[in-house]
Amino acid sequence: MTMELRRSPLHERHAALGAKFAAFGGWDMPLEYAGGGVLREHAAVRDAVGVFDVSHLGKARVTGPGAADFVNSCLTNDLGRIGPGKAQYTLCCDDATGGVIDDVIAYLHGDDHVFLIPNAANTAEVVRRLRGAAPPALTIENEHEAYAVLAVQGPRSAELVASLGLPTEHDYMGFATAGDLTVCRTGYTGEHGYELVVPAGRAVAVWDELFAAGEPYGLRACGLGARDTLRTEMGYALHGQDLSPEITPVQARLGWAVGWGKPAFWGRDVLVAEKAAGPRRTLRGLEAQDRGIPRPHMTVYAGEQAVGEVTSGTFSPTRKVGIALALVETAAGLEDGATVEVDVRGRRAAMRLVKPPFVKPQVK
Repeated sequence: MTMELRRSPLHERHAALGAKFAAFGGWDMPLEYAGGGVLREHAAVRDAVGVFDVSHLGKARVTGPGAADFVNSCLTNDLGRIGPGKAQYTLCCDDATGGVIDDVIAYLHGDDHVFLIPNAANTAEVVRRLRGAAPPALTIENEHEAYAVLAVQGPRSAELVASLGLPTEHDYMGFATAGDLTVCRTGYTGEHGYELVVPAGRAVAVWDELFAAGEPYGLRACGLGARDTLRTEMGYALHGQDLSPEITPVQARLGWAVGWGKPAFWGRDVLVAEKAAGPRRTLRGLEAQDRGIPRPHMTVYAGEQAVGEVTSGTFSPTRKVGIALALVETAAGLEDGATVEVDVRGRRAAMRLVKPPFVKPQVK
C-alpha cells in the first residue's frame, strides 16, 4: 500500500509552470521547472533571485512558561546566545547515541514562545520527543500543514522582498513579522536571502505577488534540484545523507551548533565523550580532479584501502567540477589537500580533500 503524498498549497502554481515533481519527505514537490531546469535555476539564485516553495518543511510551536528554557534543555545549540527576534540552527539528537534525529531552525519569540522548523520527514518524531519530555504547563503543537514557506534567495532578494512592502533590513538569522507573515534572513543556498513563513491559505497570494513584482529582478521559480546543488556548493548538510541517527554532530563537524557549556541537552554525555576522544570518522569535502562526478554511497579510497563513503555529491554548476561531502575515517590520517579516489561506476576518479564551502558564501 502506497502512502499518499502531501501536496503544497502551491501545487497548481507549480504544475502551471511545467514543474517536474518528485517525492520528498512524504510530499510531492517540484524538482525542476520547464524552460531551463536545474542549471538555469541554480544560476538565477547565484546571479539574481530565485524562489523555492519549501512548504514541505515542518513547523512546530512550543509555548508556555519556560518554553525557551525547555527547548534549550533538549536541543544542542544554546538559545541563551540569542535574543527574541533571532533564529538559530540547532540539532535534535538521540540521548543514548548522540545521533542526529533532525536539524532544526529555532525562532525565538520570547521566553514563553519558540517556533521550530524541522525537516519534513522528521517533524512528527521531533514533536513526539518534545512532547514526551515536556512538563504539563507547556503546549507543543504540530503545525506542519498550517503554514507554507517560500525561500526567496539571491543577490536581488532584498529588492524583491522590499517591493512587496515587507521588512528586509534585519540581520542574518534575524526575523521580523508583517501581519501574519514572518520574514526571516535565512536560507539554504549560501546567498543573501529570506524565508517567508505564511499561513497556508495565503500562500498562493504571496506567490502571485512575488511573480507579479519579480520580472525586473530576474526572478525564477526554483525546484529541489537546484536547492541541492546550491546547498552542496556551500557544504551544508542534508539530513538523511550527511546527518542521520547514525551520524553525530561531532562526525559531521557541526560542533559549532552545540552548546558545549550547557548543563543539559539530548545526547550531551555521549557527544562530550566523543569530542574528547576524537570521532572515528569526519565529514570532509571532495573536489574532482578530472571529469568524475561523485554521488552518494560511492566508496572513497586511499590507495587500495577503502577509507570512506560519499554522503552527498553532484556537479557544481558554479565551479564546473564534481564536488562531494564524504565521511572519511580519521584513522586514515588524511589532511586537506590529499588526493583520494572515488569509485565512480567502476572507474577510479581522482578527488582532492578540501574544506567546504566550495563557493564563497554571500549570506551576510
